[in-house]
Amino acid sequence: MSTSTNAERMEKIVSLCKRRGFIFQSSEIYGGLNGLWDYGPLGVELKRNLKNYWWRVTVHERDDVVGMDGAILTHPEVLKASGHVEGFSDPMIDCRTCKAHLRFDQLIEKKGVKQCPNCGGRDLTDARQFNLMFETHVGAAAEESSIAYLRPETAQSIFVQFKNSLEVSRKKLPFGIAQIGKAFRNEINPRNFTFRSREFEQMELEYFCRPEQGTELLEYWKEERLKFYENIGISRANLHVRNVPDEERAFYSKGTYDIEYDFPFGQQQCWR
Repeated sequence: MSTSTNAERMEKIVSLCKRRGFIFQSSEIYGGLNGLWDYGPLGVELKRNLKNYWWRVTVHERDDVVGMDGAILTHPEVLKASGHVEGFSDPMIDCRTCKAHLRFDQLIEKKGVKQCPNCGGRDLTDARQFNLMFETHVGAAAEESSIAYLRPETAQSIFVQFKNSLEVSRKKLPFGIAQIGKAFRNEINPRNFTFRSREFEQMELEYFCRPEQGTELLEYWKEERLKFYENIGISRANLHVRNVPDEERAFYSKGTYDIEYDFPFGQQQCWR
């Protein structure tokens, strides 16, 4: 399918979602906030049904998974330990012609020269790292000791509360901790409707096991996630499993799969 046809499909989807009351741009009557969305009467019911179903099959129908709900504000030491303070960033480029802020991977290339995708300009700044976390302050004084972050992922609270969850639930390995909650990323240039947003919700399961069980359980949960998508009406023909190569995996990972979906704007990751 051509790029123009895909763009038209995406425009129709966005328009339909607004007309039917699924989703609206946040603060639209005041000009809107890019990358932030408000769910309308139908949208909130659809989202709630999806979350409730995920929670039922992931937590309620299993004996080896418990739930938790962690705080959104995160102590900076937690995110330093996870590498987010130093490394959770994207390379950013500015176009001096149209003043656009762009991720490096958004640039187009013609005849070996990088160009701005908006205006075609070639007068670009050098790439610089841009941390994607939202920083805030806890307490009355805005000083370095009061810095906290809006969590960029939900996983940190699961890991930090692992010992407490293990003790109170009286589980034995292998077992999992599940969570549904808000996450925040200060995207340089939000795009593709809700796909790359600054505020979104994650449904996350961290499953803990002994090292020798890892490979077997990785394959098991890959199939469980594929079944979940099929059970909510997504055709497996539109899903693609990508075995993430060594150089792209996190330093602690021995194996990672991405499940990608055929969106109108291309094949993109929807689960890892």
